[in-house]
Amino acid sequence: MSDVTFQPVAECGHTTQSDAAAYDRRWLVVNDAGQWMSRELCPRLADVSVELRLGYLVLKAPGMLRLDIPLDVIEDDDSVRYQIPLRGQEIDVIDEGELAAAWISNVVGFPCRVMKVHPDVAEVCWG
Repeated sequence: MSDVTFQPVAECGHTTQSDAAAYDRRWLVVNDAGQWMSRELCPRLADVSVELRLGYLVLKAPGMLRLDIPLDVIEDDDSVRYQIPLRGQEIDVIDEGELAAAWISNVVGFPCRVMKVHPDVAEVCWG
C-alpha cells in the first residue's frame, strides 16, 4: 500500500503530509519568457524537495540554504499578478519575488521564477 503524495510545486518533489492536499500544484516554476518548466524541460526541478512547516512552504535543494514561502497570503497586489500560458490555458499567477527567483535560478542553472497559482483560479489542467 502506497502513501498518497502531493506536489505543492509542480514538477518538484513530493510530500506525504496530509495538510499538503490543499496546496497540491499551487506553485510552479517559469523561465524568464514566462514558460512553465516541466521536468522534461528542466530535469533539475527533481532536486527540489518540499514540505509544509509552520505556515510555510519549505523548499530545499542540494548545496542551497532552504527557502521558506508563506502559504496563505492575501493576493491583493496586482503589480505581481501575471498570466502565463500552460497547455492551452491562460493561468493567473502571482510572482513570489526576487529572493525566490534567485533561489530557483541557482538550483536550475538559468533564470526562472517561482509563481503561485492565484487563489481565484478554480482548477488548472496540468495535462
